Amino acid sequence: MKKHFLLLIFILVLRTLSAESMYSPTWGFYIDIPEGYEYIDGNARDRFSFAGPEGLRLDLVVYNGVFNTMLDLAEDVNRRLQNKGDVDFFKYNGKQAAIIKLTFGGYDGWGLAVELGSQSSPGAVPMLLALSYCPAEKKELEIFHLSALDSIAPTAAECLYPGPVTEYSYPRGEAKRTPLALSGLGDGLSVMIYENDAEAAQVLIEREFLICQAYLNTPFLQDASIRYYRFVYRDSYDRIKDAVSVIADNLGGFSVLNDDQKRSFAQRVLAFIQGFKYERFITDSDFLNLVTAVTEGRGDCDSHSMLFAIILSNANIRSAMMLSYQYSHAMGLADIPGAGARFDAYGTQWLVAETTAKIDIGLIAQEQSNPQHWFAILFE
Repeated sequence: MKKHFLLLIFILVLRTLSAESMYSPTWGFYIDIPEGYEYIDGNARDRFSFAGPEGLRLDLVVYNGVFNTMLDLAEDVNRRLQNKGDVDFFKYNGKQAAIIKLTFGGYDGWGLAVELGSQSSPGAVPMLLALSYCPAEKKELEIFHLSALDSIAPTAAECLYPGPVTEYSYPRGEAKRTPLALSGLGDGLSVMIYENDAEAAQVLIEREFLICQAYLNTPFLQDASIRYYRFVYRDSYDRIKDAVSVIADNLGGFSVLNDDQKRSFAQRVLAFIQGFKYERFITDSDFLNLVTAVTEGRGDCDSHSMLFAIILSNANIRSAMMLSYQYSHAMGLADIPGAGARFDAYGTQWLVAETTAKIDIGLIAQEQSNPQHWFAILFE
């Protein structure tokens, strides 16, 4: 009875639905772990434990006023676990953080410790400790540890910012002015892009694609796919923020006021993206990162549809994308009025946007129009 009661509190306090990220209203952090994990223990406030497939475990603990520094927390972890792994410290979006290699008691994995708020006085900032581990012999599961920890957003500010593991592994470097090799905009446009962003974004895509592929032939595949695209969207948003702002400005995005203007702007964005070079990307994911896509004007339906959603979001228009396994295709979605084909998802009748063929918004090929073969992916 006690465990069922705690689980009920957990659902209310750290609310979660299928294929959605989890949020702690007490501490303000978000986490978007892979599919198939179950809540198994905790106190429903500052300790949460999950069990995943193949012996995977994930423990979350919030320390409030317990440790003065991140070093104190890391040393406590190593002492209590008799951990033999190394610890490295870094800054994550201005917050103190640490990466911990876990090797203890027949288990291997990774840990992340990160501040949950701004420093106001020594020892006053709550710290989140996340430990992801599994039996040491299951080396192939390491990407699940990295993915789970990388999904953590200490505050709402990081929900549209690269994850902490990716930021640690691929520091963004210097912001450099980069020309936009795009048709449909004025000549000589350039934007600020961090020097390592394209490489980091592609590495994340390939890692998360492998995670998604692990759910083939399981009931979790659709939810895993939704998480995959949601993860890429989060990682990409800040990396292409300046480029999207320049594009939206040149397409009239900052003058969007009423419903007619929203549709007109969405049509201009769609036509602009339809002018990209359609190009399959020869990797396991077949998904070109959005940094390269937006600066070089190329990619396939995945990158085109997600870019469409991000540009509309930048102009304060609700957007999403939809995916079909049967048609091997992706399309954009926009919450705007007017005539056209629509897709009903999450209480919204979305207008569809075909990003790879030069047709108007709201049109869809007849041979791809069965709504039962599509599902929607919401990002915000």
